[in-house]
Formats: sequence, C-alpha cells, structure tokens
Amino acid sequence: MRIVFLGSGAFGGPTLEALVADPFFEVVLAVTPPDRPAGRRRRLAPAPIAALAERLGVPVLRTENCNEVSDLATIEAAAPEALVVIAFGQKLGRPLCDLAFAVNLHASLLPAHRGAAPIQRALMSGDSTTGLCVITLAERMDAGDVLARREVAIGSAETAGELHDRLAALGPEAVSETLRRHRSGTLSPEAQDEGLATHAAKIRREDAVVDFDRSAEFLRGWIHGLSPHPGCTISIDGDTLRLLRVEAIGDADAGFDGAPPVPGTLVESGLLRCGEGWLRPLEVQPAGGRPMAWQAWRRGRRTLRTPTLATSP
Repeated sequence: MRIVFLGSGAFGGPTLEALVADPFFEVVLAVTPPDRPAGRRRRLAPAPIAALAERLGVPVLRTENCNEVSDLATIEAAAPEALVVIAFGQKLGRPLCDLAFAVNLHASLLPAHRGAAPIQRALMSGDSTTGLCVITLAERMDAGDVLARREVAIGSAETAGELHDRLAALGPEAVSETLRRHRSGTLSPEAQDEGLATHAAKIRREDAVVDFDRSAEFLRGWIHGLSPHPGCTISIDGDTLRLLRVEAIGDADAGFDGAPPVPGTLVESGLLRCGEGWLRPLEVQPAGGRPMAWQAWRRGRRTLRTPTLATSP
C-alpha cells in the first residue's frame, strides 16, 4: 500500500518508522512544515518528522500549506493509496482528502479532548484513562468517524512527556491495523457522540500557574499535564523552581500537627499546603539548571525552620 505521511511533531515518529519497516507498506512521500529557527542561535532546523524521514530515505515535501496547487500536484504524482496524518498542524482541504483513503491519529479517546493539546489536557482534567483514536478526516476538527482506538490508564506520577511517548508507541499498531482493514474492506466506522465532545485548547503561558487554593489532587494533574513543558513555576524565598513531578497527600497522611497553614505554605517536612490536602514535590528544576530531586534541591538550601509561603512568580 502506497502511503503519503503528513506530520510534524515527534508523536508520529514511531508510526512512520513502523510503516517504512513493514513490507506491506511503501511510504512514498513525507509532507512536513518548512525548517524553523531553533535553539539559542536560531538556526534553521527540520521538523522531527522531516529529519526522521530523511534518515529513513523517504522523500520529503516541505510546505507551509499542503493544499497549494503545486504541492497538491506533487502529492498526487506520488499516487498514494492512503494518507496518514499525525500531529501535522495543517488542515487538509477536500481536493487533497479525495486523493486517497485519509486517516488521522489523535491522542485522546474521542470525542473527549479534541484539539491541539489532548495529552496535556487529559492530565490537567484529572482523567484516569486516555488513549488513541484513528479517525477519518472531517470538516470540523477531530470530528471524523473512529476507525480504531486504544485505551490506557494514566499513572498517578506520569507526566505529559512520559504519556506522550507511551501513546506514540501505540500508534504503529493502531494505524497499521486500520490500513490493513481498509484494504480488506472490514472497517466498521463509529460516529462520535457530539454531546460528549470536549475541547483541548492549546497550552498558554498563563496556564503554567500553581493556584494553591485548589486541591492537591487537582494540582497533581495540572502540574503533571504541564511537565516537562512549559512547567509550573513557583517562587520559594526568592528561588524560582519549576515543579515537574509531585504527589498528592491527604491531611491524615501529612503528619502535620495543629491547624493547617494558609494555602501555598511550605512547611519543614517539605510539604506544600493546598486548599485541600498537601503536595509533596518529587522532581523540580531550578531556574537555569537541570531537573533534580526535590530533596536534593532542599539539601542545597538553608534548613527551613519556619513555614515559608510559596507563590507563583
């Protein structure tokens, strides 16, 4: 089966590699955005999918808009039997979709978390499960029929970065199964329930704030959903820290005697008071430094003898 792969981010990498390695498929073209400035020196760098495709020997078409007449002609000349779209960032117009059987791999259990940040928003919403869906392309974002799905439990200590990699590793099987079932005529499309649809909005800088008036359990999911990027930042005695991994602790397990302090208070045991319960930081990143264990960071600071208020900068 001749495949044109359309992608940008690293999420589609495992699926592209698997399609290239499988003799059932022939990836004849990878369509990606143009190279972008990256790093401190702002040198042009390829999108992750472009770099991977070139390493695998797959021809690459770089384009700002895959629907342009010249780009459409290039894709059509590749004679694809299927278009596989993963984390691409460009909307495919009807003429392009009509060229071949077209599917998209989306990182949520649709219709939940349609949109740009499904992995982060699943964690930030406190979901206990998430997964993948292979869907048909539709006019409305992520609203196509579901052709395959994979469900996974979210670990209590799992971050968005770790969940991203775990879900990406499930992509090859789901996409391969869908394409093979398409060839054999055994697909059973499932329409999404529009009444259950939710939106996974793009992560904004203002999301990376810790509101200690919220419960510890809520903040655990919120912080993990923003880890490692952009990370939730707090300030303690003038030191700026990104919280990368935390644990939610109930009042009964906190071992704190007396009336609970105000939300945001860091006590001697290393716990942070929340509106309900406590947070125990596990992994942090100092400003300009590398990720490190919370206890290691504390050992490098003066001993905390009185409660200190942690705030968002």
